Amino acid sequence: MRPTLLDTMSHTNVTTLTTLTTTSTAPSSTEPTALTTPIYVAPTLPERALTRQEGREFAQLVAGLLPCRSNDPELWFAEQADQVEQAKAMCQQCPLMAACLSGAIDRAEPWGVWGGEVFVDGAVVARKRGRGRPRKDAAA
Repeated sequence: MRPTLLDTMSHTNVTTLTTLTTTSTAPSSTEPTALTTPIYVAPTLPERALTRQEGREFAQLVAGLLPCRSNDPELWFAEQADQVEQAKAMCQQCPLMAACLSGAIDRAEPWGVWGGEVFVDGAVVARKRGRGRPRKDAAA
């Protein structure tokens, strides 16, 4: 099955394809007829590619905007509930929060903080419990 316009759009120009619908005039008729086979055309590339230095500078700029790139990555996979809550709070300021959550759901991420939500065993949960058994109540 060939990809459609919507499911071929990606973040790189190299893999993006666009579906075009064209018409053709049959030799025996003056009316245009639609072709049954779509034509796939790769988009034009930018006039100039980024140099390595520009690529590094761009990556640093983006990393500064994304809390998961500018802080300790272990925080997003922490065991302690307070650290997990800290990671969730940082996600609230991220410009890619919705896309991150959507991607994590699509990839069925098994655990960690993604898009401001906590994943445990592949499911979104409200709060992460601490390891081990819950503490006994002091009154008991």
